[in-house]
Amino acid sequence: MTARIAAILTLLIVVLAPFSMLYIPTTLVVPGDAATTANNIMASQGLFRAGMVSDSIVFLIEIVLTVLLYVLVKPVDKTLSLAAAFSRLAMTVIQGINLLNHFIVLLLLSGASYLTVFAPDQLQALVLLFLNVHESVVLIWGLFFGLHLLVFGYLVYKSGYLPKFLGVLLLIVALCYFIQDFGNILFPQYKALFTSIGSLAFLEIVFPLWLLVKGVNVEQWEKRIAESA
Repeated sequence: MTARIAAILTLLIVVLAPFSMLYIPTTLVVPGDAATTANNIMASQGLFRAGMVSDSIVFLIEIVLTVLLYVLVKPVDKTLSLAAAFSRLAMTVIQGINLLNHFIVLLLLSGASYLTVFAPDQLQALVLLFLNVHESVVLIWGLFFGLHLLVFGYLVYKSGYLPKFLGVLLLIVALCYFIQDFGNILFPQYKALFTSIGSLAFLEIVFPLWLLVKGVNVEQWEKRIAESA
């Protein structure tokens, strides 16, 4: 039951995350054009706020999912399971804090009287700045997620109650995250290349689908629990 609930929550994230991380930015944000971006957000503020709600639901789900995944692999190695859980929880905290950048964007576009000290083009530039900061923070939490997948993938591989190929797949996805994020930090001029490598992370979806359809080998899981007691 733990495995299937974790699978359902992961797939729910897979459905929600692209809305706020891909659809909203490509619809509202025009790279390098602060005025158009600000006008787009003001004209579609409901859509922008819906993206914020989507982000919020994702990181709330992540907290529950972190616990479930910890329980799933705890019988393999308690210490490494904690490392995997804490790295994913750190990612989740950063995702929550990153939402502040979107709140600041809305405040800058609110028309509040105290903002009249800024010229319109200055406000628009600040809006684009905070949107760019929000995008950059994704590289930071992606590193924590890569660490989570690296440790978690190893635990899956060693578990005995989940197929080894799933562990290998998660390790490959972890490598994709590290290449994408460190690559973009070190060599931003090659962003397109590193983003294409990072797109291979979609392979991660195989893991929740397996949990949902096949689950775990209960007999081997219980054996592991007995051995770790």
